[in-house]
Amino acid sequence: MNQPSVSLLRAQSYDRTSLRQSLETLLEPMGGMAAFVKPGDRVLLKPNLLTGARPGQECVTRPEIVYCVAQMVQEAGGKPFLGDGPAFGSARGVAKANGYLPLTEALNLPIVEFHGKRYETVSDEFNHLLLSKEAMDADVVINLPKVKSHVQLVMTLGVKNLFGCVPGKMKAWWHLEAGKDRDRFGTMLVETARAIDPDLTILDGIWGHEGNGPSGGYPRQLNLLAAASNVFALDRVILDILNVDPTLVPTVMASQRMGLCPELNHIHFPHLHPSELQINDWLLPTTLVPIDFGLPRIFRSTFKHLYIRFIKEPIQAYAGR
Repeated sequence: MNQPSVSLLRAQSYDRTSLRQSLETLLEPMGGMAAFVKPGDRVLLKPNLLTGARPGQECVTRPEIVYCVAQMVQEAGGKPFLGDGPAFGSARGVAKANGYLPLTEALNLPIVEFHGKRYETVSDEFNHLLLSKEAMDADVVINLPKVKSHVQLVMTLGVKNLFGCVPGKMKAWWHLEAGKDRDRFGTMLVETARAIDPDLTILDGIWGHEGNGPSGGYPRQLNLLAAASNVFALDRVILDILNVDPTLVPTVMASQRMGLCPELNHIHFPHLHPSELQINDWLLPTTLVPIDFGLPRIFRSTFKHLYIRFIKEPIQAYAGR
């Protein structure tokens, strides 16, 4: 097995010219964009499009990141498209509220919604995990998360960003199915990431969002870009940079338990080492919110009944034909 590599750089600006140079330098040790994208490939760009409600608060992946990555994909001969499944609103609506449209239109970059089509994947523990067909059918998936604290999972990075590939109604189901069990929810997120298997993750950490994230905290300048083909390794490295205890983060704990996350001393750093980027005062959430949002038991029970009747049983019946 090849030693996983996480490329780390300092980057201070979203100016497209300097950002493009930074991204090229970031990917150069990995073979550049051409190592991931071949001519004719349909390439999903999956940013964090959390909300259109707080533009300027660094709750979403910056559009300049998406623009530069899409441009690099096009130059490699790929056919990029932008996709996400926000919990509230549409991908296009959230993208518009956060200033994406001028840049996506400049590149003729389609924005694809993730609702309506689902895939069934099978694992030992999650035999009815359903994912967006648009994500699963892409030739290449480039994951573009944001560095943020999170009131349910402590941190949201590369693995959690792929939860956006779960169709909208299923997101609510998994929150309620997990109840207050953060470990189970973390395992589901890791299984989702393993099924989608992003070819490349590029993390937007020039500005992050700390405190009561993913949207209720504050912008924080970090001057960081990171990239890896192993999303689990990338997440572990970012926790080390931010001095966040990995035992607090359910996604990282699950990836370690499942043997997907390498130890730090087994990761190669072609540019900067995490020790050169240390941040000692990153703000975590002041209080953690239950995975099921603390909803009353009767509501959870009703939702579970409707899910089994109208979603799970029809899917299993179809799969058994």
